[in-house]
Formats: sequence, C-alpha cells, structure tokens
Amino acid sequence: MTPETRKAEGASAKIWRQGPDWDGAPAAAIGAFRCDSAGSGTALLSAIVAELAAEGVTRILGPMDGDTWHSYRLVSESDGSPPFLMEPTSAPDALAAWEGAGFAPVSRYFSARAAVASGIGAAPRPVPGLVVRPWDGTAPQTQFAHVHALSVRAFAGNAFYVPIGLDDFLAMYMPFVPMLRKELIFLAEIDGELQGFLFGIPNYAEGPGSKTVILKTYAGLVPGIGHHLVHAFDLAARDLGFETVIHALIHDDNRSAERSRQHGGEIFRRYLLMGRRPE
Repeated sequence: MTPETRKAEGASAKIWRQGPDWDGAPAAAIGAFRCDSAGSGTALLSAIVAELAAEGVTRILGPMDGDTWHSYRLVSESDGSPPFLMEPTSAPDALAAWEGAGFAPVSRYFSARAAVASGIGAAPRPVPGLVVRPWDGTAPQTQFAHVHALSVRAFAGNAFYVPIGLDDFLAMYMPFVPMLRKELIFLAEIDGELQGFLFGIPNYAEGPGSKTVILKTYAGLVPGIGHHLVHAFDLAARDLGFETVIHALIHDDNRSAERSRQHGGEIFRRYLLMGRRPE
C-alpha cells in the first residue's frame, strides 16, 4: 500500500495504514519521520495518532517504513561514532518527540563492535551433512531468490513479521550486488538444499579501504547452522585483513545477542521500536 505523507512546520512523516500485527491485531506504521525539534515532532505525531484513532486504528508502530524489511527503529543511545553502512539513523530529538506523543518502547535492539581476531572461538559442533561455503559470485538474481525463500521461512516467527514478495525483495537487495564481496557471503546446505545463509559486507561508510566488516544478518532452518555460518565468516574476515566486526542491529532477546557477548562484542548503539495504542 502506498504511504501517505503528512507535513507540519519543522516535521514530516509517512503513514502506512497496513502495517504488521502487534499483539495479534493489525497496526498502522509511521515512518520516514523527520523533525527539527522534539516539539515539532510531537505535534505532528500527535496529529497523526488522532487521525488514525478517528479511523478506528487501535495500534500504531514507529518509526517503521511499513514493515521490518524496510527502515525501522530510532537511535536511543550512542557513543557518537558515525553511522555504519545501512544503519538506521534518527535526529537527536526523535526519541523525545515519540515519547511526547505518547509512544513507548515495544522492542529493543543494539549494535556491537568486536575485534575480529580475538572474537574467533572454537570450531562449532558438527551438524550431520552440513556444508558451509562462500558464495561463488555467480547468478546473483537466482541466488537471492533462494535466500528470499529461506528468509520467508526463517523469519516467519519474528515479531512484527510481514511476508515480502520476491520482486520487492530483489528490488531491495540487487542494487547492492556491485558492492558485495563474495567471500563475506556464506551459504549453508544439507544434501544440496539451502538451509541457511549469512550476509556480510565491508563498512563502506568508512571508505573503500575500511578495515571494518559488518555482520548484517544470518539465518538457519536447522539448530547449529547459525554458529557454523558465523564461525566461517569470522575466519574469512580475519584472512581478508579486517580488524573490527560490527554485529549489526540485534534484538536484545535474540540468541545472537548472547553470541555477540561471547565473541567480545561491546555495544556502541542502541535502538528502539515505539508503539502506542490510541485510547
């Protein structure tokens, strides 16, 4: 559904009326949010809440550009370091603006840094029949189609999940293909069937010679696959000369949060997804 833009003095946002479910009921989403001050942001968000409440909407999430496949979350804490590639950003007054409009946190996330070399742990326990290999760089559209099919299955149980069609998925990720390093993308197969993937990319926000690599996302359909994927990625990052790894955008309650801590991850940014139930 096409979003609708709302503007006021010093603030702007977009409304997606068909957002994800929140606690078993459909929610609207407010995204593409910008404000010059907490007051201007609160005024606009309050007006949008009133508009949606009048239409009978009982749940509102934000900032979220429609769903979790697209940009969502605001920065709640930071060490002041520059944003990394594909990281969500928000104005300094954004959190106060959402809180002023009656929104409260509904989900919490973080990003952490670790030294590549010191974060490599012992080899994981074997998984019968598992083969983990780097992407060979061929047929990107076909490979991303396989990743899409696996993602739809792997992420279906996540909070605020909404399915995405293959065409939309390819439109999001194919533009990044020229930037990818095939040595940082891993596929996990059992009996020739894709059972997991890991997507890593250099932090090009620091420039083409960056020594920082981003572990953007990984997923597996069989227990233990994620550990194998991360171990293979860490070894490759070390061998490619990367010094720092960013564990990007991890949910506080995800198993990956504990794995990040075990690998020496130190949190440098926290994020929030906000929600409100209009009265």
